[in-house]
Amino acid sequence: MLSQSLLRRVLTSLLLSSTVWSTYVVHEKRESAPSGFVHLSSAPDDQMINMRINLAMRNQSGLEAALEKASSPTSPNFREWLTKEQVESFAAPTNETVNAVTEWLSSFNIISTPATPAGDWIKFTAPVKTANQLLNTQFSVFNHTGSGHTYVRTLGYSIPSDLQPHVKAVHPTTSFNGPLRARSPITAVSVAKSASSVEKRTTVPADCNSTITPSCLQDLYGIPTKLVSPSTKSKLGVAGYTPQNADAEDLATFLKEFRPDLPSNLTFITELYDGATNIQDGTQAGLEANLDTQYTVGLVNGIPTVYEDIGYTTKDGPDDGYLDSINYLISQEAPPLVFSTSYGFDEESALSLSLTDAYCNAIMQLASRGVSVTFASGDGGVASSPDLQCEGSPFPPTFPTCPYATLVGATQNIPEIGAGLTAGGFSNYFPQQSWQADAVNAYIDKLGTTYAGLYNASGRAYPDVSAQGGTVEIIINGHADYVGGTSCSSPIFSSVIALLNDELMSAGKPPLGFLNPWLYANPQAFNDITSGNNPGCGTEGFSASEGWDPVTGMGSPNYAAMRTAAGL
Repeated sequence: MLSQSLLRRVLTSLLLSSTVWSTYVVHEKRESAPSGFVHLSSAPDDQMINMRINLAMRNQSGLEAALEKASSPTSPNFREWLTKEQVESFAAPTNETVNAVTEWLSSFNIISTPATPAGDWIKFTAPVKTANQLLNTQFSVFNHTGSGHTYVRTLGYSIPSDLQPHVKAVHPTTSFNGPLRARSPITAVSVAKSASSVEKRTTVPADCNSTITPSCLQDLYGIPTKLVSPSTKSKLGVAGYTPQNADAEDLATFLKEFRPDLPSNLTFITELYDGATNIQDGTQAGLEANLDTQYTVGLVNGIPTVYEDIGYTTKDGPDDGYLDSINYLISQEAPPLVFSTSYGFDEESALSLSLTDAYCNAIMQLASRGVSVTFASGDGGVASSPDLQCEGSPFPPTFPTCPYATLVGATQNIPEIGAGLTAGGFSNYFPQQSWQADAVNAYIDKLGTTYAGLYNASGRAYPDVSAQGGTVEIIINGHADYVGGTSCSSPIFSSVIALLNDELMSAGKPPLGFLNPWLYANPQAFNDITSGNNPGCGTEGFSASEGWDPVTGMGSPNYAAMRTAAGL
């Protein structure tokens, strides 16, 4: 005779094995793979696939409200950032969600584990045959023609209808992206005008109109040069991705050349994730990695700078690496208070809405803890990416347009104008935000019917701010090189925020944290850029204008004015 406990286990096993999830509904689909991907074949049944599921938060609206209170300059709770534990209490899924999804996975003999401290992401590995059954789909092998890499993806998948309130996204499924690319640092040839052709600012050396160096940025933006205290509480992080390598010897050469006033032993801290390897061989130094570390360490006067190096396998794809870069910081007790990323995708062609939304929610968690998350806006003008074919089509937005990230466009020349490569415009995934409504609508009113139907006037507008991205000098493999693009702008702007954080915390005040509501509430804190445009898609693009515009945002940093606006 079976014991009571054994009987219960047998009955439970029978119930799970006999569960029929017959009411499947489509959770997400796309009509075809994006340009650049070719379907090769059905994925082999026995191929293992690493998967993760984003579970609904226990109280997402509560976290959104808490962040709004902490980031709004008019709130009595302004800059009262949340603790790690407080954020996790909002983000953790309910027991009902966990149990429902666990039962579903168990019925296919799948065991999952939490992928984040809050448990809002879970992960598991399963053969393709099981994944096909689980999601009522057919995974296939797609070739990314530009790189030759292959990825296992599907054009659509379904889940049981009663799980829809619990499951936000399943990955990898309908998101397609080739190898993660930087925001196109390019060898500068004729980015800037000649020194004799434009008016100079009296405080900025003339040669800064042909080559940007740290001293140019210090003069142009009023960035301080004094070494910070060794006990500073400020910390800055920059994202790096395989196969980019940040070279410490090149940084030492850069500092000797451009910041000889700083200690010769200053360098960056390297943190490796997902099997990343930051190889110290000058011949393998990366343009993007060196740019990001040289224009943070070289500007922040001794504030610790962390090179967050994320690896990923070509099998799983770069989407995993990007998500991990945010989730790793979320898991840290004391993450960098500014995190700059100069990599990205195109909003709709690469990532699904569900995965984009899940990424944005992860950024929201980080921002709620007082971290300023910045991104280069992209280098294709209104086309988002330089190689995107969109003539005669609506302007494709960049990624991410997440409202909890601060997007940084590029300027060039002295005096500054908007750099033509700056990706700027309006999201199709996220709506216009209340903190930017007045500034953005004023621009749209001036625009009138120009480009009507080519952009989403009700979408989240970007970039938010800008900084130099013209002819920026770096050291790579021991030699000088010149790069341009919003890749330069994000670490430069982020360094300004890190320096302000140092002053704030030294005065016993909280860090700037989630920036956007404060940025738009203080237009006087920025150099308003009124010239330049960002052509693309067969058009001249948007034009810079007084106030906010889709080329330079609110403008470039004015350190003294930002300091005052920050309450210093």
